[in-house]
Amino acid sequence: MWKVFFTTFGIMFLAELGDKTQLTILSLAGKFRSPWVVFAGAAVAMVLATGLGVLAGNFLPSIIGEKVVRYVSGGLFVLFGVLVLAGK
Repeated sequence: MWKVFFTTFGIMFLAELGDKTQLTILSLAGKFRSPWVVFAGAAVAMVLATGLGVLAGNFLPSIIGEKVVRYVSGGLFVLFGVLVLAGK
């Protein structure tokens, strides 16, 4: 159990460092001068978004199959990357 916890923690921590979400939070904390309120809002949003991902990851494979979930999520990842590069 702890191996899964620390693997998930490490991947999420490294993936989130320096990404647009972290830079946005940095900007909001500076703008509103309420770092704890910004932290609380960001933390709740991250917990809810992650919870949604865990729920979907737990139930979708049993409904539509793991292979379909992997292909759809991979396709969406590529699509979002293309849209970002295209400036959309």
